[in-house]
Amino acid sequence: MITGAHVIVYSKDPEADRAFFRDTLNFSSVDAGHGWLIFALPPAEAAFHPGANNQHEMYFMCDDLKATMASLKQKEVACGPVKEERWGSLTTIALPGGGKIGLYQPKHPTAIGR
Repeated sequence: MITGAHVIVYSKDPEADRAFFRDTLNFSSVDAGHGWLIFALPPAEAAFHPGANNQHEMYFMCDDLKATMASLKQKEVACGPVKEERWGSLTTIALPGGGKIGLYQPKHPTAIGR
């Protein structure tokens, strides 16, 4: 039986991104050995969209995008412009390692009941 999901984020600077998840986003973690941190994430859901590239994306969901962005900006986190889609309001947050992760406020019912 499937008991959870494990997300891998590839980074040019994984140490900086681990510190960001730990210190800025305040996600709890376990040390899997030799300082290799694995983070607990909020409840998640998966959606499947048509696409030729078989790519994957990760978005953190929030109840209030503007308030979440304001909180992140106070912590000196760069956020991209807000884009309005039929399914939600979304932006990106910059990771110290050079990557970006999506952040959105859903406009649709969610599988996690929020």
